[in-house]
Amino acid sequence: MVSDPSKPAAFRVADLPQNRITRFTLSPEKPELQSLAAELGVDALRKLRFEGEISARGKRDWALSGKLGFTVVQPCVVTLEPVTTRVDTEVQRLFLARIDLPSGEEEVEMPEDDSIEPLGEVIDAFEVMVESVALNLPQYPRKPGAELGQHIHAEPGTAPMTDEETRPFAGLADLLKPEDPAKD
Repeated sequence: MVSDPSKPAAFRVADLPQNRITRFTLSPEKPELQSLAAELGVDALRKLRFEGEISARGKRDWALSGKLGFTVVQPCVVTLEPVTTRVDTEVQRLFLARIDLPSGEEEVEMPEDDSIEPLGEVIDAFEVMVESVALNLPQYPRKPGAELGQHIHAEPGTAPMTDEETRPFAGLADLLKPEDPAKD
């Protein structure tokens, strides 16, 4: 099945065939990409495509696997100039009908496998796509050659300190040097 790219792809679990794979392809149009970019806090999203399949795992569980590709434009963390990055990644989710959660505890540790989700009435491939885009955005996009550099500040009449000199143990090496007997 190929879903309509302009509509979210939510598959009712009750309608999914147990004995064969359900395929999907999502490729949002420009207005939807602009809305997603605003929601994710990036300058632009382009060429977003998520294609994959949903298949039964046992009698009650389901697996979603797919390929996600998108181009994102974000501001450089150093210069604030636009940085364009292409991301291509694999996406895996396992929807389990039964997940044992500790009862009565306010705090719960995150499981090691973050691809496991509780199974609801629907498996929303569009939601999985948006979540995967958010998780795979570059955290610190940087333009090639952009560097932070070093800022040296000092009050008038004082010698400026470098970043190296402000480190807590920077002067220890000087203390370990043997004294020069010629200075006495």
